[in-house]
Amino acid sequence: MLAFAILASLASPCAAQSAEEYYNQALSKQKAGELEEAVRLYTKAINKDDRMIMAYQMRGAAWQKMRQLQQAFDDYTILIEQDDPYFRAVGYFNRGIVNDIAGRHTEAINDFTGALKIDWKMGAAYFHRAVARLKSRDSTGAFKDLHQAARRGDTDAKKWLDLLSPGWREAKP
Repeated sequence: MLAFAILASLASPCAAQSAEEYYNQALSKQKAGELEEAVRLYTKAINKDDRMIMAYQMRGAAWQKMRQLQQAFDDYTILIEQDDPYFRAVGYFNRGIVNDIAGRHTEAINDFTGALKIDWKMGAAYFHRAVARLKSRDSTGAFKDLHQAARRGDTDAKKWLDLLSPGWREAKP
């Protein structure tokens, strides 16, 4: 009888889960569109292991999709504070998106610039910085960024330039 009780307790669904298990469950929920549950599970993963940087990234994305911009901003700021240059660049980029959505265009420009200082090949950062610059009435800077984004293969930048400046492909860089 004692052996059965021990085996039953080991197979119990109440057994502690690892941070990775919570993260994987959260990712599945996020993919299924269950964002609140995903946030709850990412938070559990982070509480188990606060060095699980990808959980902050994905929780920030869920917060952003739910329009909880301050929470997304906070998670992306944690990424920026990391030693890993990839996560820092992604953190700056995503925080720039949040700042732009929130109407903080100058801060968005600064964040996209931060991402580009780490990864100058990030075409999407040039494109989104161009958009923020347009909203800030800096059309000269915006066109320079659109050109940089287009040179790096950003299809949205190419479409905008084709529309706004049809001869841009023949112009000297």
